Amino acid sequence: MFSKKEAKIKHLLFTIMFYSVSSAADSFDFNTPNNHGIVGLINMPTARFYDEGAHSFSVYDSDAVQKMTLSSNPYDWLEASFFYMNLPTNRICRAYPGTQPICEGYKDKGFNLKLRIKEEGVFPAIAIGLMDFAGTGRYSSEYIVSSYGVGKFDMHFGLGFGKLAGSSNQVKNPFGYINDSFYDRPGGGSSFGGSLNPKTYFSGPKVSPFYGISYSFNTKTLLKLEKDTLDETSGAVPYPKRENDFSFGFDYSINENFLLGVSHERGGYSSIKFVYKNNPKKSFKKYEYKKAEINADDNKYDKLVKNLEENGIGVNKITETASSLGLELTQFIHPNFNLVEDIITQASIDAGIEKNIKKDLKIADLTAISEIDDVFEKSAKTIYERDTTKKLNTSTKIQFRPFIASREEFFKGALLAENNTEFIIRENLFFNANLKYSLWNNFDDLVFPPVDTFPAQVRSDVKQYLKNMDDGILVGRAQFDYHLTPKINHHLMFTGGILEDMFSGYGAEYLYFEPNTNYSFGVELFKVKKRDYQWGFGHLEYENTTFTANFYYRNYGTIPFDMKVSAGEYLAGDVGSTIEFSRTFQSGMKFGAFATFTDVSTTEFGEGSFDKGIFFKIPIYGNLIDYTWRPLTKDPGATLIRKNTLHDLLIKFRPID
Repeated sequence: MFSKKEAKIKHLLFTIMFYSVSSAADSFDFNTPNNHGIVGLINMPTARFYDEGAHSFSVYDSDAVQKMTLSSNPYDWLEASFFYMNLPTNRICRAYPGTQPICEGYKDKGFNLKLRIKEEGVFPAIAIGLMDFAGTGRYSSEYIVSSYGVGKFDMHFGLGFGKLAGSSNQVKNPFGYINDSFYDRPGGGSSFGGSLNPKTYFSGPKVSPFYGISYSFNTKTLLKLEKDTLDETSGAVPYPKRENDFSFGFDYSINENFLLGVSHERGGYSSIKFVYKNNPKKSFKKYEYKKAEINADDNKYDKLVKNLEENGIGVNKITETASSLGLELTQFIHPNFNLVEDIITQASIDAGIEKNIKKDLKIADLTAISEIDDVFEKSAKTIYERDTTKKLNTSTKIQFRPFIASREEFFKGALLAENNTEFIIRENLFFNANLKYSLWNNFDDLVFPPVDTFPAQVRSDVKQYLKNMDDGILVGRAQFDYHLTPKINHHLMFTGGILEDMFSGYGAEYLYFEPNTNYSFGVELFKVKKRDYQWGFGHLEYENTTFTANFYYRNYGTIPFDMKVSAGEYLAGDVGSTIEFSRTFQSGMKFGAFATFTDVSTTEFGEGSFDKGIFFKIPIYGNLIDYTWRPLTKDPGATLIRKNTLHDLLIKFRPID
């Protein structure tokens, strides 16, 4: 099955690997993304994973293909990624009346998924994965792979299906022994793109064994060598003809987060990649308690208030009984209630308070956490109560806004100076404004109109907004929010004004939220009108009334996650439902995915078949990256982009870590 040359290489590699004594296994330092953004070798995947919460962004460039991939690990056994790719030699020229023809490489996008089956122990780690499993299928492939580390060597062996079965050394598909249907692999992609094709998974008459090793010279330099079974003959991606079955490369870590990689693939051509990766468990800095300046005549309650406010926790009220102290608090800084409790404990010790402390944590006058009951309140006396004065909070930061894989050009983006201002009129009445100013953008040549605008154009005209970003100061938001809790666990929010970049309006939300349960539910109703393209106070003709019922569930078990199920009428007037799964971490990072199905048919929707996407919030360089990604900018299934929902506010300090 193997040539003499391959046999010699195998013999050499698998005999020298036993000279070291310790294994790097799933180490963040000694495992790097491959050319497809998946933790692996060069083109081949491995059974290695990063810790949960880790993520990477990779840029790959060669004469045949250019690719950008964002990968994340919501769990230490699951790696998910999406990619955009550009085929520079597959030129497509487009022109519309009044525009010059624009010729660009063919662009595509897709999702990858890898799932751990077994961790490494006495026997190797095992993983399975899907590449480009919900797209046009240019990389459509699956794999089963094992990994085992010995010292500075990490060894990998697997079976590739689909586009990973491109080697001349193929074997019969083992799943065919289970059912003959596995021998038949239908066409790799959907005519609409963006659809799942489960009939193709792990199918095909033949599969290709692949293997490889990596060797760590030190903490910075990694050598990789593999038998590369990526299919270059199908024409889906215009790879040069393979000269042999082997690829090799070097990855050099510039520091803990950035690396540069070069590789020579199948003897035919060379490529380069740039990777940013981050493991929040290593980079997240634990909050350090700050001691307040105390005056000699301060009593213990004054000391407590000063200690808490020095650490970003506002004290609205202090009440006291013979055995306990009651604190009514408000804060927006710390993402975790456990951290808030640690600060309260230390602040109490520093203030000389020894009584048991009961806490009510309020967010915009909504009670998120309540430990003060009626029995306590009846017997307690008020020690301190803060004056409810008006307050202004404002911050200005640099924000990057990407617009990727437009038909005009592969990458578009803007560097914005954004100001966010909050004016607290009363404890439960707020005015929020967002102003933007473009420092740089390349949106000027966005000229191609959207292909599909059914049933109404509510999001697909986003280019019209982006093209006007050079028109001075832009109003992104200017809204009033009024919060009310008329009865315990029953919350209301009334909102009106400029709600987001593309819509103004007014509406209300109701939420039933019981702090110590893992579910909540509610409804929201909004009357909205489309803003004009000048980012000011003008409007277009389109308007609609949206109504949505929402159910939220938080799973704190072995597999923690958030789930949201919504149903109702969307911005474009279509009716349907959305299911969303997400994972939030203490560092403020959030990963999620959603899918929406409405009464718009697959044919009417066009490319993509239905609305879906992933979203992520990664606190890099002061939240520079905070982006929701959809494969396509479509109108069906579109929702308001709200600043806050009641559920967002009330669970703010209970991340699932």
